Amino acid sequence: MDKFDTMIAEALSAEDRALMAELSEPGFYALAFGTMRGPSGWVAMVLLAVTTVLFLAAVWAGWHFFAATEAISALKWGLSATTLMIVATQIKMALIPQMQADRVLNALRRLELIALRQHS
Repeated sequence: MDKFDTMIAEALSAEDRALMAELSEPGFYALAFGTMRGPSGWVAMVLLAVTTVLFLAAVWAGWHFFAATEAISALKWGLSATTLMIVATQIKMALIPQMQADRVLNALRRLELIALRQHS
């Protein structure tokens, strides 16, 4: 925690501190699996399935690359494995902005709850 977080914690009442502890920020895995819920959750599931297939294909091509005895065969399998792995990584990285948006929305919901509790 930095100085600003410490000042906020000191300004809160005991009830508000308990609420803030209850509404702590979710971890990486909770955010990652949270992208698979809601109305656009099916998109994340499809991306995960495609990423898995691409990764397995990259491992398969990599196996053939290391088993190749000729240069042209090694080049064919090596480029295929590399391309598949890069595409799988790019597809997986497409979910990071959604995770960040979910973090921001969770923070806004916590602020709204705190503001509503202050006015009631």
